Amino acid sequence: MKKTRLEAFSDGVLAIIITIMVLEIKVPHGTELSDLKPLLPIFLSYLLSFIYLGIYWNNHHHLLHTVKNISGSMLWANLHLLFWLSLVPFVTGWMGENHFAPHTLFLYGVVLLMAALAYFILQKIIIQNHGNDSILAKAIGNDFKGKISPVLYILGIISSLFNVWISGGFYILIALIWLVPDNRIENNFKNGPDF
Repeated sequence: MKKTRLEAFSDGVLAIIITIMVLEIKVPHGTELSDLKPLLPIFLSYLLSFIYLGIYWNNHHHLLHTVKNISGSMLWANLHLLFWLSLVPFVTGWMGENHFAPHTLFLYGVVLLMAALAYFILQKIIIQNHGNDSILAKAIGNDFKGKISPVLYILGIISSLFNVWISGGFYILIALIWLVPDNRIENNFKNGPDF
């Protein structure tokens, strides 16, 4: 399989996930601005999840630019990632509809943690297939963001049982950490791709 097919499939799945999320925002029956107030938690949960999906889409795009050839293990690892991302609309809707109740933030964090671990697995499989001298291996380096994120997710999951504001703060912090453009792969391409 060529990587363009994997990219197209992944892009399509992410586009559908975002579409499903936005369709969960129901139009109010009233015409006043005050009629939008009950939708605020739903919109805020959508906004956070949209940012997360955008981060995954952007990083996945750069990740696949480092791939020379696709292996069966990469296909399954990519599907594993897409599985967890496909659950984002459900946990987003549940969280927004229930105004960020503790158990909704708990499950939201679990899904985000599992997506992060799935992304890590995909990275590792690509490096195994392309070697430690590959662009991806060089670009990732010590991967501070990748190592700190699961810790922050776990803290967000645990704190959701005690304080939803702290839990939400952890999830926002992780999004902000990844929202800052990560140019490691692009910089390694400028130094000359190895294929």
